[in-house]
Amino acid sequence: MTCEMARTKTAEIEARAAERRASPRVLVDLDVDYRSEDTYLFASSRDISETGIFVRTIEPLPPGTQLNLRFRPDDDEVLELEGEVIWVNPYRPDALANLDPGMGVRFVALRTVVRRRLLELIRRIAYID
Repeated sequence: MTCEMARTKTAEIEARAAERRASPRVLVDLDVDYRSEDTYLFASSRDISETGIFVRTIEPLPPGTQLNLRFRPDDDEVLELEGEVIWVNPYRPDALANLDPGMGVRFVALRTVVRRRLLELIRRIAYID
């Protein structure tokens, strides 16, 4: 496969992924605490939307895992959300293209007040009025 063919294939994959997203992602760097059953870990986020978040970690949990996520945007009070791992980019130390291991988490069962705070956070990060 030539470099041009590889670039075209990558662009096609990215376009299909963008079409699947229910809402646009906003780049962000947030510290995230997450808990699943007896596992309690600290990580960071690469992006967030009103429907989910990408959590950077070299030890992603398997798809289907239910999580409790907590993060503190700026000096606001802690935002606590429930989520489910829907996809994983596993850590592969020998792969040059594996720059961002982690897991895609979809938010589930958001209460109205939490959804409102999440949308306010996203608008503030993205500078949307």
